[in-house]
Amino acid sequence: MPPVSLGLLAANLVVFLLLQGASGDELLALFALWPPGMPGGPGFQPWQLLTYGFMHVQTLHLFFNMFSLYFFGSSIETIFSGIFGRAGNVYYVALYLLAIVVSDLPSYFKHRKQPRYNSLGASGGVAAVIFAFIVFAPLESICIYVALCMPGIIFGVLYVAYSYYQGKRSGSNINHDAHLYGAVFGILFCAVVYPSSIVLCYEQVAQWFSNR
Repeated sequence: MPPVSLGLLAANLVVFLLLQGASGDELLALFALWPPGMPGGPGFQPWQLLTYGFMHVQTLHLFFNMFSLYFFGSSIETIFSGIFGRAGNVYYVALYLLAIVVSDLPSYFKHRKQPRYNSLGASGGVAAVIFAFIVFAPLESICIYVALCMPGIIFGVLYVAYSYYQGKRSGSNINHDAHLYGAVFGILFCAVVYPSSIVLCYEQVAQWFSNR
């Protein structure tokens, strides 16, 4: 497994284990994203816009994020290394960390007057990695729950539409806005650092539609 992806997985796992310990609540107060500050705890701290992305308290949340990062992160790390050489790992880390920050900024501004709101988890960063993969390999199959498989570009359209719809409903504890903005950031990041990736993606999708 490529070293950066392995390191990110390990970091998330270590933090998850620390959160299960006696100091878990203190760590949540300090490092989860609390836009108005945790009630009875410290106020909002700027580092929370990054550290929240390494925090998971539910096993399934951690599993799905790390499962996705294992497959898509490994592919993107390899693709970036092929394009940018030794700098590929730097681009990959930048994609992941910047996506964590950027994807939750809308939630920060949206909820900064809601005293009990908090956000945590790597979903925004993982969404950016998945959509970077879709940019480079839009026709590769992506499977949902193993059985339902479809080309990446179709998955991407459905993912964005679902995240937008659920984000407007605001009826669950899942931060769908982070999924949406993480996905958008992943596409924009590729467009900036390797503009021809967007052209190649379009050409592959156009050819695929023309052959159907």
